[in-house]
Amino acid sequence: MTEQARKLKSVDASSVRARVSSEEWEMRCDLAAAYQLAAQYKWTDLIYTHFTARVPGSDHILINPYGLMFDEITASTLVKIDHAGNVVDDPTGLGINHAGFVIHGCIHQARPEINCVIHTHTRAGVAVSAQKCGLLPISQHALRTYGMLTYHDYEGIALDMDERTRITGDLGKSSKAMIMRNHGLLSLGATVCEAFELMYYLDCACQIQVDALASGHVDVNLLGEQTAQKGFLQFEGVGGSNLEKEWPALLRMLDRRGVNYRN
Repeated sequence: MTEQARKLKSVDASSVRARVSSEEWEMRCDLAAAYQLAAQYKWTDLIYTHFTARVPGSDHILINPYGLMFDEITASTLVKIDHAGNVVDDPTGLGINHAGFVIHGCIHQARPEINCVIHTHTRAGVAVSAQKCGLLPISQHALRTYGMLTYHDYEGIALDMDERTRITGDLGKSSKAMIMRNHGLLSLGATVCEAFELMYYLDCACQIQVDALASGHVDVNLLGEQTAQKGFLQFEGVGGSNLEKEWPALLRMLDRRGVNYRN
């Protein structure tokens, strides 16, 4: 057994829970649930990509340890880092993926109202990110992010700190969804649930677009601007998405499947 494997087995959930606030533990459970849900929905890319959440009442953020598959992540294995990317608490000893800090750290810093950021490399998401047309208004799913979706051009693997300014600049002050060209998808939320829901709709919309364009002989029906904006505003308004009911339902699904994300 490797030293890393021994460290993973030695993580004690009760000791982690004892040294953090109840608010932080709740956030840890929600973020761990998002990782586990991503595994269920097949949003994973080996040990890469990252979801983060702000620790309530602080400048610290939680991120996945670099080396765990998403279905291994629990509340007690998450790594806590500060605004400069320094590790504050790392129960597994695995450290973090620097690219995760480059992308997520700048967003948490620039957008204090945002408490969760989700980044994926799904096949459909990357496929649409490589299409010059971007995400087309051809489905109801695409309308969920229609009025907020932004784009960021590819600059290589996100390891350079100076890219952070351009990421936040392209994201703007109010967008909660971004397509990173030739790279993947990004969603933001005031809660983990909001970021997760936006990613769900964004990725589904990309899957629908790839399917619709797959034959190469289909003249897809583009929704008009007025209709697309109407659909977007309906999602944002009364009768649209219902996060209060949605998140508990997703957590119940994990519980039914015996996923111990709260450990």
